[in-house]
Formats: sequence, structure tokens, C-alpha cells
Amino acid sequence: MRATLLALLPAAVLWGAGARAEPVPAERVTAALPALAEMARKAVSDGGVPGLAIVVVHDDRVVFLEGFGLREAGRQERVDADTVFQLASMSKPISSTVVAALVSDKVVDWGSRVAELDPTFQLHDAYPSQQVTVRDLFAHRSGLPGDAGNELEGLGYDRATILDRLRLVPPSSSFRAGYSYSNFGLTAGAVAAATPTGKPWEEVAQEKLYRRLGMAATSSRYADFIAKDDRAELHVRVDGTWAAKLKRMPDAQAPAGGVSSSARDLGQWMRLELAQGLFGGQRLIAEDALAATHQPLMARGRNPVTGAASFYGLGWNVEFDRHGVSWGHAGAFSLGARTLVTLYPDSNIGIVVLANAFPTGVPEGLASSFFDLVFEGKVTRDWIPAWDAAYAGLFGPAIEAAQKTYGAPPKDAAPALPASAYAGRYANAYIGPAEIVATGGGAVASAGGGGAALELRLGPDGKARFPLTHFARDVFTYRPAPEMPELPVGVSFAIGPDGRAASVTIEDLDGFGLGTLERVE
Repeated sequence: MRATLLALLPAAVLWGAGARAEPVPAERVTAALPALAEMARKAVSDGGVPGLAIVVVHDDRVVFLEGFGLREAGRQERVDADTVFQLASMSKPISSTVVAALVSDKVVDWGSRVAELDPTFQLHDAYPSQQVTVRDLFAHRSGLPGDAGNELEGLGYDRATILDRLRLVPPSSSFRAGYSYSNFGLTAGAVAAATPTGKPWEEVAQEKLYRRLGMAATSSRYADFIAKDDRAELHVRVDGTWAAKLKRMPDAQAPAGGVSSSARDLGQWMRLELAQGLFGGQRLIAEDALAATHQPLMARGRNPVTGAASFYGLGWNVEFDRHGVSWGHAGAFSLGARTLVTLYPDSNIGIVVLANAFPTGVPEGLASSFFDLVFEGKVTRDWIPAWDAAYAGLFGPAIEAAQKTYGAPPKDAAPALPASAYAGRYANAYIGPAEIVATGGGAVASAGGGGAALELRLGPDGKARFPLTHFARDVFTYRPAPEMPELPVGVSFAIGPDGRAASVTIEDLDGFGLGTLERVE
């Protein structure tokens, strides 16, 4: 259920900056390419990922374009330059480019207020609702908490429903005072920017960017991705082996995480970005409209692996590292995708690395190694293990805490009430309806024992269904994340004076205090 989307890992403290990069001679880049290919082959052969696609652009030319490994583990089809990958949060800078094209065409402005573009959109408080702009939402500074809407998407709600319910979420900071990385905040900004065209976001992206650059394999619709024969499947580790077990349909947050593309297509997009809106010698996007996306607006701290000072622009990370200023963005689905784009504008060079697995730091590891070769003439550190460690430990603390709390019921756990005490319908305005359904006998089954089974049903038409395991008295657990079956989550019932549950609190849906659902008759 919880298909977590990730960008570059957040850090805490920010000071300092890197040196300005210089133009890179073509021979330096050419000399680094064989080593990049060898490192990619080794990453695949060592089991770092099932498959990779890489494209490098330098001085407005695609100088490297190659696929490595398999589209799906256990099958023979290999990744090539045209294999389509799900980009996850690497969709954000692409969507930023789309909005820059709208700004260039005078359809909208980065400073346009969302209330004027779409009067139905609201945040929790009145002032931000009236003042929030497209720029605010793309810079993640609206005050909207980062995870808002993610849980609703996981339950199967559509985009319109999720954006409407954001008004119920209390802010995590004052308006424009804090950075909070939000998939549905950025989605709201993109959808609002497209509103004056009278067309859906997906069509606007196609018209304003993909078609103009000849990106025939690129789409913001999941149906287009799944229709491709040459596509990379998602992979997670199962007993230490990569396995294509899960699917991820990200249409609800398409601007933030729903783009699919190939290395070949993304090379053309990098050319446009590095040429500041020029493509093939023609001006496609006004320079100032695109330059606005690369301005460092919100401090993010230091990059947790490189130590670079990191900011967020409009759909882009802007960093100041040992090689100079870089624009970039990472993407990940915890269900099995990892992507990365890194551009050094002063040196007119960029790389995209696409991988069909999670968790892995291979994309960052390869990019960091490649740029070391380009700028330093040698790899200064074994980057892949460093980035692997960052991603491998991402969920460890949460799993450890959950196991400590719910890993095993207490030996003196009180038995549950009869199943009828919990069964019934519940609801609140944010999560929507839920149902607890009992099957079997009257007594609730204890762990490993017989009796009634309880099932939690959530989302539209109760399609998201999870068995409940009794923990102690009125507390149960469920496991909502298929990619993390070792992560139990608490479900607690409050019993009313009539001996029946009056409400239920679902722990992983309660991050904003909106996870308690009242019984409804």
C-alpha cells in the first residue's frame, strides 16, 4: 500500500559551497566513457541491480547511450537504449520543464496564484489557500506535510479526491517558512498550471515537451508504460535475490512520479536543459522561464553521502559540490525503481542513470564515479557501497521500531472481545470509509489459533483488503506494504459503553492525526 516515493535523502545542516566548474574538454569525457560502461556492467554482474540504462550528454551531443542487464530477472530480454523505465520522482524536474514551457508561452506564470487558476483547491488554512502559487508548490514550501496524500493514493483514491482532501491536513510549517517534500503538493501545482489550457496534465506534457523533443517513448500515463513491450519491470529483494513481484500505478501523482521514459528520450531532454531552452538551434522555452527552475530557493541541508550543500529549486535539487554547481533529482519507488539525473551546467555535461530495482544506490554510485573521472581524472571513492548503505538503511529504523513494538504479542496478552464487537463500518473525512469484516466463529483467532478472522477493508469500494492479526485485547496489526512484509502496523479499537468498538485508529494513516475513524451505522 505504501509505495513510498524518494528523492535525494534529506540532511540537517547547511553551510558552504563548491567551486565553479570549468568547461570540460571532449577528450576528458571520451576517456571516461569506457570506464563508465565497465562499472555499469560490473554493477549488474555483481547483483547490484537487474538492469540499467545510461545516457550522457556533453556539449549538446549524446556521447554515451547504452543498456545493461535484464528488463526482468529470470528472463532473457535485455535492457537497451529504448527500454522504458518508470522514473518515479525523477518525474518532478521533467514536469518542471513542462510548466516552464507554459510560462514561456504566457499561459501561466510561476507566480500565478493557484486560487485564481483553480478556485476549488484549498489548503488547511485560509491565507495559504488564497496566496499559494505554482512556484510555492514546486518548491515544496506551501506548508503541506510531505506525506500528505501518499496514503490515500496507496488506498486507491484518484487524483481529484486526493487533492480535494489536502484541505484537511494540518500544515507542518508556516506558509513559505519550511521545506517539506510533497508529491501531491507538486502535483497540485502542475495541474493548476495546466488548467488554462483546458487540457489534462498528461496531454499538456505530451504537447509542450515530449512531442517537441521527439520523445516518442515518454508518457505521463501508466497505460502507455504498461503497453510497451520493451519496458523494465520493478524489482525488490526476496530472500536476497531480485524478483519482479510488484506493480506501481502512479497516475494520481503523474507530475510528481508518473513519467515513464527511455534513456534515448531523456538525452534529448538533458540537451534542452543544458542549452537553457534551445534545442537543435531553435528556442523552445524562454531562457528566463527555464532558469527560474534552477534557482536555489529552499535549504535542504547537506547531501548525506557527498556532503554537498543542497537546496531545492522548482522540481530540481541544486547542489554546490566539489565539481561545482549541479542540478539533479533522484527517484525511487519502494516497490522497485531507482532513477537519477545530474547536470553540471557550467561544464555543459549531464548523466541519467535508470535502474529497475529498490533499494540500491547504483545510480548515484555510477554518476559520482563518472564525474570523478571527468573532473578529477580518477575515482576518488568507492561510491556505490556508500550510496547502497544510504538506501539500504532507509527503512531499517522504522522496521526495527515496529518489530520491537508489534513483533510478538505479550505473553500475558488479554484476549480479544468477540468478533462482533469490532465488525462494522467506520469512516472519517480524510481516510474515507473503512470496514471490519469478520468470518468464522464468534471468538477472534489468536496468533496461530482458530476462531474468527478479521479483515480490514479500505479505499474506494473497500478494494484495499488486509487481514488483521490479534496482538493484545483491542489492538491488532496488519502489514500494508508488500515490499516490506516484515513491517507490522498497529490497528487499535476504542470500545464504547455498549461493548462495541466506537472507533478505530490505524497507525500508519495517523501521521497527521487523521487516522481515527468513527463507527457509522
